[in-house]
Amino acid sequence: MKLRIVFMGTPEFSVPALEVIHQRHSVVGVYTQPDRPLGRGLGVQSSAVKRKAIECGLPIFQPNRLADPGEFEKLSLLKADAIVVVAYGQILKKNLLTSPRLGSINIHSSLLPRWRGAAPIQWALLSGDIKTGVTTMRLVEKLDAGEILLQQEMILSNEDTAQTIHDRLAQMGADLILPTLEGLQDGTLEGIPQDESQVTYAHKLTKEMEWLNPEWSAEVLERRVRALNPWPGTSILVGQRLKIKKVKAHLDIQGRKGEIFQKAGMILLGTSQGSLELIGMQWDGKKEVDVSSFINGLRGRGQELPFQVSYPKNLS
Repeated sequence: MKLRIVFMGTPEFSVPALEVIHQRHSVVGVYTQPDRPLGRGLGVQSSAVKRKAIECGLPIFQPNRLADPGEFEKLSLLKADAIVVVAYGQILKKNLLTSPRLGSINIHSSLLPRWRGAAPIQWALLSGDIKTGVTTMRLVEKLDAGEILLQQEMILSNEDTAQTIHDRLAQMGADLILPTLEGLQDGTLEGIPQDESQVTYAHKLTKEMEWLNPEWSAEVLERRVRALNPWPGTSILVGQRLKIKKVKAHLDIQGRKGEIFQKAGMILLGTSQGSLELIGMQWDGKKEVDVSSFINGLRGRGQELPFQVSYPKNLS
C-alpha cells in the first residue's frame, strides 16, 4: 500500500532518499530550507532537494521557521502517514514529530549511538574509526536520541574522504528507508533504545580546524586532510596559505618537525611522528598543482626546499 509521506531535507545528501520514496510512495509535501542569496549579487540558490522536487513535480514548502504559528496546521492538512527527515536543518517540535500515524523517521549518517550531532561523517574519520554507516531512527525532541530502527555499516578505507563517504552513505540511507517504512507499516519493525553509555558527539566543524599542526603525527594529519575535504579544507602557512588537498602518511620517514623537504622524489612535511607526503597542493588564489609543478613554481620564484612552516599560535 502506498503511504502518504511528507519529506523534509535540504542538501544533496537528502536527494537519493527523496527519489526512492517518490518512486514507491506518495510524497504529499517536500519541506526544504528557503532559497539562499549567492555572493556578489548573483541571485539566489535553491536547495538540492528543492531542485529535485521541482523535477518530480512535487509540492514544495519553504517556511523560515517550522515552529511558527500556522505551520503545524498547514502540515496537518497534508494528512501524512509518516514524516521522513534527512538533513533538513530545522528542529521539529513534539506536536509535529508525533502527528503522523507512523511517526517521524530520520536518516542519520552514523551508527548510532556513536556520533550524534552535526558532523558524524567527519568525526568518524578524524577519530580513526574503522567503520561507519547509516541509521534510520524515530525522531524525538532530544538530538539524535530516538529508537534505532535499521542500520547498515560500511568499512572505511585509507582512501576515503568525507566526500566519498557522504556519497556512499547517501545511497545507503536511501536503500534503508523503504524497508523502514514498510516495517513500520506492517508492524514487523520495532525500535531499539540507544545505549546512552556509548554516546559520542560529532560537534560542528569550524573554519579554524583547517590548520595542520606539525606537532601532530603524520597519521593524524592524513586523517584530518581526508576528513575536512571539501570543507573547511586543510592548510599550512609557508609565508602564505598553502592548501593541502591530498597526502599520504609515511611513518618510516622522520624529518625535522615542521619542515617541508624533499626525499626520494617526494615532498614531505616533518611531523612529531613520521612525515606527511604532500601530493596535491594549492596556493591561495591559484590552481591545484602536483609535486613537479609545485617544485617548478618554487624555482620560478627563486625559492627552494627545505623551508619551515608556521602555525597560527592562537589555534590548537
